[in-house]
Amino acid sequence: MELDQKADNLYYAGIDEAGKGPVIGPLVISCVVFNAQTLKNLEILGVKDSKKLTPTKRKHLFRDIIVVSHEIVVKVIDPLEIDNAVYGRTVRNLNELEAKNMAEIISLLKTPIAKIFVDTPDQNTERFKNLMMKYFPRLDRYTVVAENKADVKYPVVSAASIISKVIRDTLIAKLKREYGDFGSGYPSDLKTRKFLQEWYSRYRSFPPIVRKSWKTLENIIKESEDVYLKF
Repeated sequence: MELDQKADNLYYAGIDEAGKGPVIGPLVISCVVFNAQTLKNLEILGVKDSKKLTPTKRKHLFRDIIVVSHEIVVKVIDPLEIDNAVYGRTVRNLNELEAKNMAEIISLLKTPIAKIFVDTPDQNTERFKNLMMKYFPRLDRYTVVAENKADVKYPVVSAASIISKVIRDTLIAKLKREYGDFGSGYPSDLKTRKFLQEWYSRYRSFPPIVRKSWKTLENIIKESEDVYLKF
């Protein structure tokens, strides 16, 4: 990661999300800001892509990042807002929803930033930057590095990934206390599917923590109707 060697008082921001794929729970997007000197020490702390860390290690690093960072901005996007994006009611798709919220996060930063590193979900990184610009035109005043898998390449983005992941895990734990253990929340998780199947069988609907635009639910409804018709 290239930093301006002229001054250690410059600030760098990393942006990443957690929870884009699950059928249950929110999407969390975080931006973390460090000065150049602190940023050099992130790798020493062991900051890396959150998916490669154990939950315990993530929590420890979460606390370290909170202490050494200069500024943190977090947005939590609930399932209804995600559904509205997927159905094209508010924006065109989920990528645009991410771009919109990332742009809004940047607009909220109080720190003068030398460079912003973004983990983009779009293979066309320039298109994603243009979407961000749509919602925050002053983005052209910033140097923005938008790349796929930026959380693996840049410690500043890895830090944002850790913040997003730990916050989401905390929110998911709270939801489990309220709704019961639904597993990981991913469509491929048999425990998650069983939770959704049993809920739909009992209530003929899904709880508000569920993303109703996911095809998983369509399949569960069809399976349930097929079983019903057999009787």
